[in-house]
Amino acid sequence: MHSNAFFLGKGGVGKTTLSAAFGLALARSGKKVLVASLDPAHNLGDVYRTVLRDTPVPVEPNLDALEVDLAAWVDKYLEESRTEMKTTYSYAGTLNLDSFFDIMKYSPGTEEYAVLWAIEHIHCDLAAGYDVVVFDTPPTALSLRFLAMPAISNLWVAELTKLRERILDRRTSITRINPESAVAASCVDKDDDKVYGRLGSIRKRLSALQNLFSKESYVAVVLNPDHLSVSEALRIQEELGKIDIPLSGLCVNKRGVSKADWSLDKRLAGIRAFDFTFRTGGLHEREDLRTIETEALVADFLASGPKGRA
Repeated sequence: MHSNAFFLGKGGVGKTTLSAAFGLALARSGKKVLVASLDPAHNLGDVYRTVLRDTPVPVEPNLDALEVDLAAWVDKYLEESRTEMKTTYSYAGTLNLDSFFDIMKYSPGTEEYAVLWAIEHIHCDLAAGYDVVVFDTPPTALSLRFLAMPAISNLWVAELTKLRERILDRRTSITRINPESAVAASCVDKDDDKVYGRLGSIRKRLSALQNLFSKESYVAVVLNPDHLSVSEALRIQEELGKIDIPLSGLCVNKRGVSKADWSLDKRLAGIRAFDFTFRTGGLHEREDLRTIETEALVADFLASGPKGRA
């Protein structure tokens, strides 16, 4: 089976509730489960009736949960980047890196990378203690951006790597022609070049994350029975298809709430759909999550794997 599950969808469709119910059902079936909220507007703790932190908190036997502190991960990402830049370019003392990183905090992509490194931390440092990690994701726009980051960034890093190789080759040629040149004092060997080594390290990290998303995870889209949700599901399917991340399931939540006509687009027909009845009385206790019938979804997840159905 897969060892990770991601619940995607636009805001308000019920991702957190389904993530929480899914994780609870797996835990009560005997699996050791961690449910992690990546949404800056956290309410996973409210659903579980437990105060959560950025580290795993026991909810009940076999079930832990956490809420990622995205602001802290942005600061951590920037601090690590600042340290690496200062080390790699220690010779460039005139660069005002602190001012650069103060601006970078608000740059496009910073939040997405922070989410990626938070997921990497959970996968590399925490997941070994669990059978399953369930991710409750932010609304569609941010989720699609961080899911696409490994594939897109790897293309960028690959081109930078080629550029660095050309620079080192030219240094080697110049040094061979003129051993007394200033370039001769520079690094010309890829094995010793800090920049080349750092690019290789980044590629490995990004490739591991892409593999996590595309081969090690069950990716489900949560939608409501309305045209807007269906359109969002189609957009998610299209965007994930571009980066080779397959959709595993559709969770149609709150069926029966809206009286408007709707239909599941035929382009989604190849994905298994699961219906969930809206609980009119709301959720007041953790035990209320048991009224959400997750049995079929859990069974499909347990039967899934990196190479398809077992």
